[in-house]
Amino acid sequence: MQRKRVVVTGLGPVTPIGIGKEPYWRALTGGKTGIDQVAFPNFDMEQFRTRIGAQIKNFTLHDYLPFHKGDRYMGRASQFALAGAKLALEDAEIELRPREGVEGRYELDHSDSFKFGAILGVAVENMEIMEGSYDNLLKHGGPRRLSPFSLPNVYTSSVAANVTERFGIRGTTYVISSACASASHAIVTSYNRIQDGPEEIVLTGGSDACITPLTFGGFIALRAMSTRNDEPQKACRPFDLHRDGFVMAEGAGMVIVEEMNHAVKRGAPIYAELIGYGMTADAFHIAEPEPAATSLSKAIALALEMAGVKPEEVDYINPHGTSTQLNDVTETKAVKKVFGDYAYEIPVSATKSMVGHLLGAAGGAEAIATVLTMNHGVIHPTINYEFPDPECDLDYVPDGPRKKEVKTALSISAGFGGVNCVLLFKAFEP
Repeated sequence: MQRKRVVVTGLGPVTPIGIGKEPYWRALTGGKTGIDQVAFPNFDMEQFRTRIGAQIKNFTLHDYLPFHKGDRYMGRASQFALAGAKLALEDAEIELRPREGVEGRYELDHSDSFKFGAILGVAVENMEIMEGSYDNLLKHGGPRRLSPFSLPNVYTSSVAANVTERFGIRGTTYVISSACASASHAIVTSYNRIQDGPEEIVLTGGSDACITPLTFGGFIALRAMSTRNDEPQKACRPFDLHRDGFVMAEGAGMVIVEEMNHAVKRGAPIYAELIGYGMTADAFHIAEPEPAATSLSKAIALALEMAGVKPEEVDYINPHGTSTQLNDVTETKAVKKVFGDYAYEIPVSATKSMVGHLLGAAGGAEAIATVLTMNHGVIHPTINYEFPDPECDLDYVPDGPRKKEVKTALSISAGFGGVNCVLLFKAFEP
């Protein structure tokens, strides 16, 4: 059976450098960073080796959606997902009608709401609810102090549930949690659902909000995060010789993927076509990439093979680019294994250098950056790349935005547990 064509028709970034596709793109091409000092209420920050992150400041859900009584109970990851979903749906020119008799909720202007799905990536559950509830349980009166709404809003699945409830999405709905590859895995799963299921459209991508004492402290214990506390804007430096760890961020990268004929029929904007993907596992270590990059390079090769694209046809790579010693070397090796000498001719620019690491939402925000690159013919820079590393010697676009026609592009995600997911996009041709 012939494979259906799947296109990207809506973009909803909610990031520390910009919310909405235009502010996000301006910040990316302008080399803007969202990284700064962080603080936790009632915690002495001196006990944390890392005291920097990329937070979304002054975020209010009701700047994007009308009030609903359930909003007061939901976690920050769900709020980011709701804002990103609203932006993506509007960007895809999908009309939202107020639901009759229900304040703050919508119905989709779609012929069959059961053919509209929501498959989202979330790496960590709503930790601020978890940590606050546990604190109440232990210190402030036991179970009687727990809200009945806490547990339903802690689950990772609550992120997708809150989105579908708000917008009347009744098709396939669930959350994929595969560490830092969660959003990319969700996009692949959405692609396959359009191939094999009844869905015509899927809201996908990811959302995460992990800058909380427990999650933050856990990554510090792993010695995974940068400690460049005195220069937060310089801390995230993918592929640079003096990188010393990733910078945690929060936000969402929400994407609408759609069966091509359906998109064309309704006159939807089409940003790019998703033509291939590759997924592998390192089978090596719970927190370290496999040094030879065997599995990551295989994921890249599988994406090319699926699409029938030759290595020399790839015009741009948006890498995982975490700014950790191990990831950046391994990823560079993987690109060289697949592309050989041509690897040195492919521009590679790391979105995380500006937005930080959105964990489960990273693949969504980076897929958005990738398709915007294709639409604008401009590659955003990798900021803070100042000192070349002999082991990371590709073209990382360090000197500001670069004009280039990009017809075929890769977006690479990898995560703890050795999970790899690679997306391959192509400029849309009817």
